[in-house]
Parts: sequence; C-alpha cells; structure tokens
Amino acid sequence: MTDQQHNDVIDGSTVDSIAVYVCTHKRNGPLERMLDSLQEAANHVQPAVRIAVVVVDDNPDGRAKAVVDGFSHQFVGGLHYRFSGAQNISLARNAGLEAAMGLADWVAMTDDDQVVIPEWFDHLIATQQATNADAVTGPVILRYDDNKPGWVDSQPFEEIMIAPIQPDQIKVEVCSTGNSMMRASFLREHPEIRFRPDLGRLGGEDMVFYRAAVSAGLHARYSAQAIAYGEQPPERATYRYHLRTSYWLGNTEYLTNIESGDASPRRLALRASRRLVGAVSRPLLRLVRRQEPQWRFTGALAAQSMGMLVGVAGVKVEHT
Repeated sequence: MTDQQHNDVIDGSTVDSIAVYVCTHKRNGPLERMLDSLQEAANHVQPAVRIAVVVVDDNPDGRAKAVVDGFSHQFVGGLHYRFSGAQNISLARNAGLEAAMGLADWVAMTDDDQVVIPEWFDHLIATQQATNADAVTGPVILRYDDNKPGWVDSQPFEEIMIAPIQPDQIKVEVCSTGNSMMRASFLREHPEIRFRPDLGRLGGEDMVFYRAAVSAGLHARYSAQAIAYGEQPPERATYRYHLRTSYWLGNTEYLTNIESGDASPRRLALRASRRLVGAVSRPLLRLVRRQEPQWRFTGALAAQSMGMLVGVAGVKVEHT
C-alpha cells in the first residue's frame, strides 16, 4: 500500500479506534513477539486511528503480567492487563471482549503465538471501508523455523491445520479469532453472543461464536492481505503433534457442527466415513499416478476422520 493509498484509507474510514485483545497461556516469549508486531502495525495508523491492546492472562500464576509491565508501548489507547487464570479459553476471550468493548469502537482478536504484518490494521480497515462490513477477518499462515523436517512443507498439512485462503473481500460465514475485528456496537447489542465456557477446554468455541453472530445478522468479509503468521515452535514440527492435532480438529469439527445445528450426527458420520475411505485410497491412487504417496498426510487425514467418528460416539477430545 502506497502512502497516498494509506492516507485515503485512514481519512475516509469509519474505523476511528480499535482495541485488540490477546489471550495468553504459558507463552511469555511469544507474547512479547506478538506485542512487538502489534506496536509496529499500530505505528502505521496512529494517531489517525486510536489503537489499544488488552492482554488477558489465563495463567493461574499471572506470569504474563511481567511482560505487560515491562513492555514499553506506544499504543495511543494504552496497554491493559486483565487476569483470568481459569485456563478456559472461552472465559479468557469473554474477558477480552468486555475490556476491549469499553476502549474502542472496534474489537480485534489475535493469538499470543502469532505475529501480524506491519500493514495489518491498514488492510483490515481498507476492507471494512470498501465493504461496510461489521466484521473483517484475514488469513493465518503457519510458519516454521528452518530446522523443520522436509515433510512439513512437502505434504499438504495446511489443508487440515488452517482455513484456506479466500478471495479478497468475499463474504464469509466464519471469522478467525486469531485474525479478525468486529464492531463493538454489535457485541453490545447482542450480549447473548459470547464464547461458550463449556467449549473452552474442548475447542470449537470460536466457530460457534462467529456462526451465532452471522446468524444474528453480522456482515463479515475477508481481507486476503491482512496476514497473521502462526509461529510454530519445534515441538509442533513433529508427526505426533500433527496426528494429535488432526484427531482433535476432527472431533472439534463434529462438535461445532452439532452445536451450530449445521448437520446431524448421521450426516457427520457419513462425512467422516467418506473421508476415511478417501484417506486410505489416496496413497494408492497417487502411486498409480507415479506421485509421492504422502503417507504422513494420509495418517493425518485418517486421524481427522477418526476424531469425527468418536465424536459421533459421544467422545469429546480436550485441546492440548
């Protein structure tokens, strides 16, 4: 974005103030990197747009307070600390919502293990201005260090691990709590739409929240250039982690669809069964086409399918 385009976006924008909340749990180092990236992004739009940041500490020992107290920020709206400590992401998210709603006209969300690009606010604001959306969301792209195993890049695990990138400004039904902003007025007008505590240790609370909001009339759009990077530590570059996460994501997909009323258990069982058959046959078809069989990705697909099937059986898998 050129300087003139940037000025046009800011001058004509309906976004005058944004409060970003970040929930954190056992990640002081990554939290510092996230705050650094938010500061750089804020410098792109302040003082025309007033940026505030809220850190919600979900550590029982309150360890994130040291990061907040020691961070030399230049957020016009301030850097604010809230303690949750329940180790329940829904309760922490709700605390972040309530704090951010009182600080700005727009509430933005991101995660403590991510960093946003310097133009993050610019692109969110530009998409909102172009579409008059009530909410804007962008992509979260996973990023590993240089020592990662080769199969991490050579096999398409992102098809399971992250939402696919959408066309710019397209209307969407679900936003990412790792990369989105929404009108604070919508949240005030719909106090019943909050993150469900019963899903706070299982997962899927984000999907259920945004689907409920869209059902209540939230107009959400996609900003393809408003990128947040999910910084993956070495322990996430293991096959065991990918299998476990794929299994949990399958289970979460089942719970989310059931809670949102989007599909019946029978329909989800059929979906999972078809996926399992597809996973088993996939490497054989690839070998016939003289392609790499991608056995690890096949295992992850099978794990995802099994996560859905155990959901049909009543099993709820907690997030690790």
